[in-house]
Amino acid sequence: MASNVYLFRQRISRLGQRMSSFQLNLNPLKEPLGFIKVLEWIASIFAFATCGGFKGKTEILVGCPKESHDNKTITASFGYPFRLNEASFKALPDVNVCGIDWKTQVLIGDYSSSAQFYVTFAVFIFLYCIAALLLYVGYTNLYRDSRKLTMVDFVVTLVATFLWLVSTSAWAKALTDIKVATGHNIIQELTPCKHGVTCSFGSVTSMGSLNVSVIFGFLNMILWGGNAWFVYKETSLHSPSNTSASHTQGGISPPTGM
Repeated sequence: MASNVYLFRQRISRLGQRMSSFQLNLNPLKEPLGFIKVLEWIASIFAFATCGGFKGKTEILVGCPKESHDNKTITASFGYPFRLNEASFKALPDVNVCGIDWKTQVLIGDYSSSAQFYVTFAVFIFLYCIAALLLYVGYTNLYRDSRKLTMVDFVVTLVATFLWLVSTSAWAKALTDIKVATGHNIIQELTPCKHGVTCSFGSVTSMGSLNVSVIFGFLNMILWGGNAWFVYKETSLHSPSNTSASHTQGGISPPTGM
């Protein structure tokens, strides 16, 4: 009983020494495990930045039935998190064109759930990559000698791959609906345009950055799926003898003979 307690204290002491001794080692960044993690970190930045930083507007041209002069421009501004049902139209200058209060007219749809899920998940991935890289380059021996850390990293990699697929697919579908809701079809949904007011579609802000966010979402999924193999190689599932072999270091060799 006393010997078991002594061995337990030794293990805790060794673990504390490893955690307290930060040693910078950039060699893992030259290996696929660390190099791909850097790519994942960069790709996650592009994923949430291209989506979360978007701002745009859609314009329609309005002609009043009793006025013969040029059409007036009515604008609705929208952006992340894409609650389009809160984006109201307004005229510049702020007047009631054709005697209509255009502020009561809004875009259709609320796509905040898909957009926020995608951006929030990308931010969590960004933070996890920082923590993982810190572990790789600062506590290399601790990471590779620990069964739990490598297994946790492997499980997180698999879950992240799946969630990248889910979040990006949901966001891609929401983006398609956003393009429809802010495009030519908006004319059919505005009540004044159905009752005497002549409406025509003007323009909408290019959504190229949002297309890029979808591309980076699927790129992240590929990166995490590919990196799963290299993380798996660090676990005891791939090489169960590595952990036991590490205990033989330091001058203690396994018994030999018959």
